[in-house]
Amino acid sequence: MDVKHLSDFLGFSAEKLQKHNLFKSERFFLDVYCLTPGQSQKPHRHATSDKVYLVLEGRCRFRIGADEASHGPGAALFAPAGVDHGVTNDGPDNARLLVLMTPPPEHA
Repeated sequence: MDVKHLSDFLGFSAEKLQKHNLFKSERFFLDVYCLTPGQSQKPHRHATSDKVYLVLEGRCRFRIGADEASHGPGAALFAPAGVDHGVTNDGPDNARLLVLMTPPPEHA
C-alpha cells in the first residue's frame, strides 16, 4: 500500500513555488504546491486536462477563466480543460495546495 502524509510535504523555496508529487500515473497526477507570500503560477491552460485546486493552508487568489477570488483552507476550485487558470499567494503566510490534474499534461 502506497501511503503519503500531506504533513510531510512542506518544502518551500524563496525563488519560486515548489511542486511536490504524491502520486502520478498515465491518467492523473496529485501534487502539493507550496507558495510563499507573493509567489504565483502564471495563468495558463491545458487543452485536454482538468485541474482541481484544494487549499490546505494559507490563502491564495485564484483566477479561473474570467473569475478571480481569494480562498482559504477547505476551498476546492475546478479549472476545466481549455480554460485559463492561475494562482497567487496574496496572503501574509505560506500556502499549500493539493493539486489534481487528469490526464497529466502532454509535454512536447
